Amino acid sequence: MKTRLRESRIPIYAMVFFSCLMFPLAAEAHLNSTGMGPIYDGQLHFLLSPEDIIPVLALALLFGLRGVAFGRRALFVLPGAWLLGGLIGLAASSSTGSGVVSAVWFLLLGGLLAADAKLSLRVATAIAVLLGVYHGYLNGAGLGLNFSSAAVLLGLIFSVFITVALAAAFVAQLRAPWARIAVRVVGSWIFASGLLLMGWVVRRG
Repeated sequence: MKTRLRESRIPIYAMVFFSCLMFPLAAEAHLNSTGMGPIYDGQLHFLLSPEDIIPVLALALLFGLRGVAFGRRALFVLPGAWLLGGLIGLAASSSTGSGVVSAVWFLLLGGLLAADAKLSLRVATAIAVLLGVYHGYLNGAGLGLNFSSAAVLLGLIFSVFITVALAAAFVAQLRAPWARIAVRVVGSWIFASGLLLMGWVVRRG
C-alpha cells in the first residue's frame, strides 16, 4: 500500500519541480551579482537560466537512461565543451542567441528523452559537444572579456558538472519500469515547452 502511494505521488512531485523550474523570472541585461564573488555569480546565472539548465537536465536524464557509460561521458564532455565555447565567446562580440535555436534544443532533447531513443555513444557524444559549445559560446559572449569573466565561467561549468552528475547518476540506477516512464514524461514536458517557445518566437516575428 505504501509503495503504491509513493508511486502515485511521483508525477505530482515531478510536475511541481518542473513548474518551479519554468517559473518566469525578470530578465536582466547583465549578470546579477550575488555578493559572494564571480564564481557564485556564474553558478546562480546557470540555475536561473531555463534556456541553459533545462537542455542540460534533459541531456543528463537521456544519458542516464542509456546507462552508466553514457552518464560518465556526459559528465566530462558537456562541461569541457561548455568551457571551450565559453572561452571562444569571451573574445566575441555580445550575443543574445536565438529563440528558435533554444526551442530546437528543447524539442530535440525533450523528444529524444520522451522516446527513450537508443542513441549510439558516438552520436550522443556529438550532441553533448554541440550543446556545450553553443551554450558556452553564448555565456562567454554575454560576459565579455574582463577580469572576472573567467571566474564566472568556471562557476557556470561547475554548475553544469554538478547538474549532470546528480541527474545522470539518479536515473542510471533506476530499474523499475514506472520510474523510467516518469523520466520520459519529463522529456515530453520539455518537448511541449519547446513547442510553446517556438510558437511564441514565430508569433513575435
